[in-house]
Amino acid sequence: MKRIILTGGGTAGHVTPNLALLPLLKERGYDVRYVGSKEGIEKSLAESAGIPYDGISSGKLRRYFDWKNFTDPFRVIKGFSEAKKLLKKYRPDVVFSKGGFVSVPVVLAAKKLKIPAVIHESDMTPGLANKLSIPSAAKVCCNFPETLENLPKEKAIVTGCPIRKELLSGSRIQGLTITGFSPERPTLLIIGGSLGSVKVNTAIRQILPKLLEKFQIIHICGKKNLDESLKGTPGYLQYEYVSDQLKDLFALADVVVSRAGANAICELLALRKPNILIPLSAAASRGDQILNAASFQKQGFSAVIQEEELSDERLVKTIEEVYQNRSQYIESMEKSPLGNAVETIVQLLDTLADDSKPVKKQNAATKK
Repeated sequence: MKRIILTGGGTAGHVTPNLALLPLLKERGYDVRYVGSKEGIEKSLAESAGIPYDGISSGKLRRYFDWKNFTDPFRVIKGFSEAKKLLKKYRPDVVFSKGGFVSVPVVLAAKKLKIPAVIHESDMTPGLANKLSIPSAAKVCCNFPETLENLPKEKAIVTGCPIRKELLSGSRIQGLTITGFSPERPTLLIIGGSLGSVKVNTAIRQILPKLLEKFQIIHICGKKNLDESLKGTPGYLQYEYVSDQLKDLFALADVVVSRAGANAICELLALRKPNILIPLSAAASRGDQILNAASFQKQGFSAVIQEEELSDERLVKTIEEVYQNRSQYIESMEKSPLGNAVETIVQLLDTLADDSKPVKKQNAATKK
C-alpha cells in the first residue's frame, strides 16, 4: 500500500481540490492522511470526508504591516518541526500540496526527508506560500498555460484543476425539486466563494427586483450573509453555504455570477456554465483573480466586470447578454484542451511514489 499526505488550507479553495483526488487515490490503494492547521476550515472538511487529520502550528506571512508578523515566523518554525515529526511517523511515499501557508512547513519538511512533494498552483501567478514551497517541490501543477512562464520549466506541468467527481453528476430535475422553481423560467446562480462576497451580495440585492422579472435566483451568499428581510421572496432563495446539493443547483443554473477564484472558475469550465466573473479588486488582493478572469475572458469562457466598474445597470445588462449568448460561451468551453485533471495528477503522484520507494528502503536500512 502506498501512503500520501495531503496538505493545504486557509480557505475551501485550498481544500476541495485535495478532496477531489480522494476517490481515485483510494481506488489506487493509497492510505490517505491530511495535515493542516489546528483549527482551519480544512480540519472540518477533511474530517467530514473521512480523512485522518493532524493539525500543526501555522502562521501567515504578510506583505503588509501587522503585529502578528513578529510572532507568526515562530509559529511557522514550530509548524516545520511538527510536520517533520508527522512525516517521520507516517513515512508517506508522496505529499500533495494545494497551497495556503499551512502547507509551507509540510513541503519543506518533505524535502528535508527526501519525500517527493507535488504542488498545485491554481492562480495565474504563484502566491507567496507556493513561491516559498516551489524550490522544495518535485513537480508543480497549474491551471493556466500562462502560468508556465512563472515556474521552473523542469518542474511545471499544466493539468487543470481537480474537480470533484460528484459535482459533474448533478440533476436539473433534482435541482427543481430542491428549490421548488419552475422549469419554464431561467435560473441565475450567484456564488461568491466559500466565505461569500459582501460586494457581490450587495450588488445582486440592489437589482433583485429587476432580475426577478426574468430569472429565478439561487444566491449562495456566505456565512452570516443572509438577508432576513428577503426571506420568502418569490423566485429567490439564499443559502449561507451548500455542500451535497451544490451539484444539483449547478445543474439547474443557466447562468452563474461568481468571483474569479481559480478553483471556482475551473468548476464553471468543467460544468460548461456561462458566467459573469467579478474578480476581487487589486486593492483587496494581490490581483490573482483579475488575471484569472482575464484569461477566461480571452478564451471566450466568461464575461468580466471589474469590481471598480460594477454598477446596477452594468450588472443587469451583462447578465442578460450572457444569457442571450449562452450557446456561444458553452461552445467555447467545449473546445477547452484541459482534460481530466484528477487522472493526470494521480498518475503523476503514482510515478513519484513508486520512484521514492527505493529511497525509503535505503533510508530505513541506513537507520538500522
